[in-house]
Amino acid sequence: THFKKLRHLKEMLSSSLNSITRAASLSRTSFASCSSSPSSRSPSSSPSLIKSALLCSSNKTLFSSGFGKIKTDKIVQERTNRRGNKLSTSSMTTADGNKYTIADQPLRFANGKKENNTRMLDIDAVYDGSFLQGKRVLVTGANRGIGLALAKELNNKGAFILGTCRKTSEELSALSNAQIIENCEITDENSIVDAFKQITEPVDIVINNAGYFYEPLETLDSMNFEEEMKMIDICALGPLRVVKVLRDMKLLKTDGTCKIAMITSQGGSISWREVQNPDGHDYGHHMSKAAANMGSKLLAQELKKEKIAVQILHPGFNKTGMTKKYEKIWEIEGAVDASVGAKRVMHEISLMDAEKYSGLFINCEDGLQIPW
Repeated sequence: THFKKLRHLKEMLSSSLNSITRAASLSRTSFASCSSSPSSRSPSSSPSLIKSALLCSSNKTLFSSGFGKIKTDKIVQERTNRRGNKLSTSSMTTADGNKYTIADQPLRFANGKKENNTRMLDIDAVYDGSFLQGKRVLVTGANRGIGLALAKELNNKGAFILGTCRKTSEELSALSNAQIIENCEITDENSIVDAFKQITEPVDIVINNAGYFYEPLETLDSMNFEEEMKMIDICALGPLRVVKVLRDMKLLKTDGTCKIAMITSQGGSISWREVQNPDGHDYGHHMSKAAANMGSKLLAQELKKEKIAVQILHPGFNKTGMTKKYEKIWEIEGAVDASVGAKRVMHEISLMDAEKYSGLFINCEDGLQIPW
């Protein structure tokens, strides 16, 4: 009996090694075409070699470097939009191109144009915002940038917006269906509690959007540890404070339909740093987003039993005040107006499901996953 078990184990390990060898060979070939001209200083540049990647065998069983056998559903395959057009994913040059997007932003955008990728180039063809009608949606950092664009899109689709910020803006105040909650400082739990006392009913959707980006280039010669801690406090801990307070105050819907969207960034992907940051730099920004991703994943795991969906969303490269300094590469890397970026985010929120589609790191540009 022991010999049979040992023989079975040997065969399983041998099969795993063969799968890894095949997938590694494919990965090297695929990534070679993506890594020839990385753009290191854009906020959303260019694919990394995932040295410890999960490698996909022919039967879609994943094998990790520790030979753990993990069955997975094919979350993202070819999607069909409302007009019946097939959404191409063949531009995603990874070992599992139907599941993961690529790190090289210019190449990703160029491939999307070459294929006429409807999901990437025409979000209106696939997005149906009618699900937002009558929903109560909390948006943090709603006074400007992508947060303001999200608030405007919600207003257009008939949702009731609870927009939090430290200070409102003229455009946010002009929205017809919004309750503006000012003086909400997400680095201070007591401030959040005081602000949320203005919320009278549970919310359907939470969009944790508030963030902070220290603009000067950070290298070993120009480290700013105070700014790094500030980014981590706002971008990683802030969203957790918001969700904790909402839950403590019983302001999250408990009927199994509640959704929490965590707006982070592809800059939090550790696997992609070799391509997008071949020389390192910008420590605080990337550490804060990686920490936000980890916190969001753990949150998804904990709230699963309460049937609350949590998704980690990279909103894409949007033309906002924060990205203004990169406007020279906006067109090369496929930057879009913030209104388009907002629709992309809302489309992904519409797909969220606590049991079937939650706890994933999604690129809202093409709907595919980003490796951790």
